[in-house]
Amino acid sequence: MTNAILSSDITVLLVDDDDVAIEGVLRGVRRQGLECKMETACDGLEALQILRGTHESKSITSPFLILLDLNMPRMDGFQFLEAVRADNQLRNSVIFVLTTSARDADRMRAYEENVAGYMMKSAVGPQFVKLMALLHSYAQSVVLPTR
Repeated sequence: MTNAILSSDITVLLVDDDDVAIEGVLRGVRRQGLECKMETACDGLEALQILRGTHESKSITSPFLILLDLNMPRMDGFQFLEAVRADNQLRNSVIFVLTTSARDADRMRAYEENVAGYMMKSAVGPQFVKLMALLHSYAQSVVLPTR
């Protein structure tokens, strides 16, 4: 794909402790020609530091969206969701869950925390092609909040 399909104004924060998944998403972004800023966090604690501007070397700008794994050390995805939704500055963050969990209880719990979508890593295809298509469609269709 030669056309840029995500605005370079959008930043994507990928919160995942799986290096293979992170590399897969980053590779998919490059292969699909997505022109967006990418930042990564290894767990919910690091993601909160980035979002709150307290991380020593990583930062994020608005508008942004978050791709969130659920199963991580220190602070898992659900703890992160609860912290974000309780934070007046972050509560309107657009968050998509990207996980290996097929549990109905996990999906229902994530939607109760107002996620924009729940995606299974196994269902988004090689090089995360379906995820890239979703990000493209989403970015073309909505105006993301800014802080």
